[in-house]
Amino acid sequence: MTRQTISLSDALFTSTSAVTVTGLAVIDTQYALTFWGQLVLATLIQLGGLGLMTFAVLVWSALGLQMGITHHTYLREDLNQTSYSRLTRLVWTIFRVVLMAEIAGAMLLCLSFMPATGLGPGLWHAIFHSVSAFNNAGFSTFSAGLTGYATDPVVNLVIPALFILGGIGYVVVADIHNRRFWHGWTLHTRLMLVGTAALIVIGVGLTAILEWNNPRTLAQFDSAGARLTVAWFQGVTTRTAGFNTTDIGGLHDSTSLLYMALMVIGAGPTSTGGGLKVTTVVVMLLATLAFFRRRTQIWAFGRSIGLDEVLKVMALIAIASVLIFSATFVLIASHEGHFLDISFEVASAFGTTGLSRGYTAELSDFGRIVIMVVMFLGRVGPLTLGFFLATRITPRVRYPEGQVHLG
Repeated sequence: MTRQTISLSDALFTSTSAVTVTGLAVIDTQYALTFWGQLVLATLIQLGGLGLMTFAVLVWSALGLQMGITHHTYLREDLNQTSYSRLTRLVWTIFRVVLMAEIAGAMLLCLSFMPATGLGPGLWHAIFHSVSAFNNAGFSTFSAGLTGYATDPVVNLVIPALFILGGIGYVVVADIHNRRFWHGWTLHTRLMLVGTAALIVIGVGLTAILEWNNPRTLAQFDSAGARLTVAWFQGVTTRTAGFNTTDIGGLHDSTSLLYMALMVIGAGPTSTGGGLKVTTVVVMLLATLAFFRRRTQIWAFGRSIGLDEVLKVMALIAIASVLIFSATFVLIASHEGHFLDISFEVASAFGTTGLSRGYTAELSDFGRIVIMVVMFLGRVGPLTLGFFLATRITPRVRYPEGQVHLG
């Protein structure tokens, strides 16, 4: 399944990157892997994007088997649901959306890939990129990524459409599918859509402003239209997917810092992406706004947000901050390299994005282990780990309130 010998470390890192739908690579997917190797990679990406529990339910349902209460509980947590009802129906809705989106994406991408690479190879490139895009993986069967299609209209519309759809979350997609109007959607769906739109505008706008005259990125294109096209693609892919149509290593330091922030924010809950999650950041901003307005209740779109959700946000941000800082510190202490390159790598791993300033190949075996751990935790979510390790305890004693001076 490989055209050249790859080490166990290479295979393990690539597999982990695929299952966590990250996209960081230490081998050339086009030349190191045969068709069968790329097929295995695409399968791992699909399984990682769907989620183990979601895939298990599909298999069990297809075989006519019934799930026990324990499996329902795991699935409920995996899909962030508060009720056991309609779980199987939601899973099958997810499956239909995934299937239709990836088939439609592959058919459209054939329009760009087939003329350049031929019928058979073009079809496979289209299928692989459709799977990789919807699952926000960022793997490409082209050595240079999508730089050869930087101004191609089909690629610049279809690929972003796929990873935006996969990145907003299955629950949001199901909610939109079942309820057609804005007021019928849940608070989560509305926060996700508004947050995603705002981050897209910020990412694309600042990419265009910061990189417009950079000869290594946007300025290599003569027309304003071409520059805006590349800025659109690169600005919107940064949070989750990790495809590139320009040289990431050539980005201005300010743009790299912006991309690190976007990668850490990541996609939506129950999506194919990782990171802090968009709703986490939105709730944090709403809580901050409520504090400055001296409100005792946090609300948005006519719905309040409970204290439990705010505590989850605080825990998630705290765990993520410690994880990112620790991984960056360990890599800087054990590797020679530019601080920005190393921290960019960690942010990309945590957000399961897959963008790199070219430092992935410089990692030692120990460094790869660190990045693999960050990729895994970024995909499953720090809160999942916290809930797994924590035990709910109901206190028997209530203590008097004390005062702590903050800020």
